[in-house]
Amino acid sequence: MKRRIALLCAIVVGATSSAAITVTPANAIAAPVTVAKTCSTGYVNAYLSWGEKCLRAGQFCKVGNREYRKYGFTCPASGHLRRR
Repeated sequence: MKRRIALLCAIVVGATSSAAITVTPANAIAAPVTVAKTCSTGYVNAYLSWGEKCLRAGQFCKVGNREYRKYGFTCPASGHLRRR
């Protein structure tokens, strides 16, 4: 009985470990994955100093910040983005 259990355990371990082994070519290099942020229609993808953001007219903004100009917006005293 003990032999059967030992044999069964050996078969299960062998089957699972051989299934988990994958072979990759020696010259295959894993490239870093970069996920590009996509914005919905009507938004502009902007890379600002505080991070990546989807911009649209009417959204809250940092008053007087010139970074918005690069993406076609201004931030007047009202604190809401406006297209230039």
